[in-house]
Amino acid sequence: MKPAEQLAQFVQQGLQAGHPPDTLRAALLDAGWSDAEVDGALAGWADAGLGVPVPRPRGSVSARDAAVYGLLFVALLSVTWNLVSLGFRLIDTWLPDPLRGTGQDAWTSSSMRWSMAALIVVGPLFVALHLHAERATTNKGLRRSPMRRRVGALGLFLAALVLLGDAVGVVYALLSGDMTAQFIAKAALVAAVALLVMLYFRRFLDDGG
Repeated sequence: MKPAEQLAQFVQQGLQAGHPPDTLRAALLDAGWSDAEVDGALAGWADAGLGVPVPRPRGSVSARDAAVYGLLFVALLSVTWNLVSLGFRLIDTWLPDPLRGTGQDAWTSSSMRWSMAALIVVGPLFVALHLHAERATTNKGLRRSPMRRRVGALGLFLAALVLLGDAVGVVYALLSGDMTAQFIAKAALVAAVALLVMLYFRRFLDDGG
């Protein structure tokens, strides 16, 4: 029997025998179980006044959830990447670096066209997946989806890393004297997109709680 199953069985039997949760918690902690393990086991049962513990619903990962949220994550990653890339090319045009000239080379034009093509194709896909995921959260069972929380946590983590890297780049530019209007605009764009992504995925954790 797995440790989680042992805990669940012990808590169920303890509650059925009439022991209060605090007594069971103290006994489990004294036996060497961690706070997180004990809290998770006790959270799986509710006292509804029936004389027997009532199991609380737990989220489960389905293949459909994995496909929807995995594709949603990839679509958002593609949208943000190409949005920032397109923004960088536009900033290069509107705020040219005197040392690099003002004209657009063939690579810049091709990069802009590629980013625009990706946004035109992937953008509607992201919107459709987002609306599908939001409609699904009206169902309590789907709102508890572990996949939703995992994708939300991963998105928050990556966005925080981007924001941290952006801040390091700004400090480095200040120390090296390379703080130009073009650099400031690009850093601001990256920070704004990262913050929007963090706000978006924050809802995944709130809804999944």
